[in-house]
Amino acid sequence: MTQPSLDLVADVGGTNTRVALVHAGHVKTSSITRISNRDHTSLETLLAFYLDKRGAPDIARACVAMAGPVADGTGTMTNLNWSLSQRALARATGAQQGIVINDLQAQGHAIGHLAPDALLPVHGTIKNPLERTCLVIGLGTGFNSAMVLHTSAGRLVPPAESGHADLPTPAPEDWEFTQYMNGTQGFASIEDALSGPGLEALYEWHASGTHLDAPEVIAACTQANPDAVAALRQFTRLLGTVCANLALGALPVGGIYLVGGVARSVAPHLSELGFSESYVRKGRFSEFVAGFGVCAVNDDFAALKGCAALLDASGFTSS
Repeated sequence: MTQPSLDLVADVGGTNTRVALVHAGHVKTSSITRISNRDHTSLETLLAFYLDKRGAPDIARACVAMAGPVADGTGTMTNLNWSLSQRALARATGAQQGIVINDLQAQGHAIGHLAPDALLPVHGTIKNPLERTCLVIGLGTGFNSAMVLHTSAGRLVPPAESGHADLPTPAPEDWEFTQYMNGTQGFASIEDALSGPGLEALYEWHASGTHLDAPEVIAACTQANPDAVAALRQFTRLLGTVCANLALGALPVGGIYLVGGVARSVAPHLSELGFSESYVRKGRFSEFVAGFGVCAVNDDFAALKGCAALLDASGFTSS
């Protein structure tokens, strides 16, 4: 009897990699495995480990989403010394076709394939994302964004590395933090504030050098720790400003989607800490920006679904 055709998808973050098998365009939930990157020397060995544990199934196609830039079919991790080419991916998995994309591209391809209750409102409402331009913003170990465009050839999600642009300073406090980061790292990028390590840096600055991990900062904020509240409030203000800046460049009438572990964690606090006030603070363009709805994606496996959707799409376009 012929074995069912299986695809492999993976979402490679700075800390963990999520891997799954796909059949007939759908991620097999029972196959999803989260693997610590520190336990492997390369992505190829990690994928080989996963397939060995799954009984070495035959793989038709493979799609890997990486948290870093992708050029000429090769992805390079931003916060991990790993790289992977499409040819190496095919060789490591035995797949006939290998596709390597940026993790935010995968999140963009997931839009329209997520359960409605996985979208948590942050500002306004989302309108017809399958027909209009959308913007995906990733908050995790790093920061990035990607536009989601609809063309006659199908969905197009161009890659970007927007997290390494200069951090804006909408308030005197933000300028002071920027000078602090300039002194410690030589440059203050968006990612240096709007990420897990960024939230930790904000807390250290407010708490005069005391360190807490990002989840601890959020927990301390819930417990009304004044330094944690101040750090998360500043994080929220900067996030609103950056989202609006990116929105003016993308015009995402289909909405802005905040994705990643940090986005899911901070989403319940954004409203009370003033996200909307910072987001719409654009002078005569305030009302215009306010029309772009913002939500947080509460689906840890959205990137896997996006990879599966990309493999299943007709007229696949790689950037």
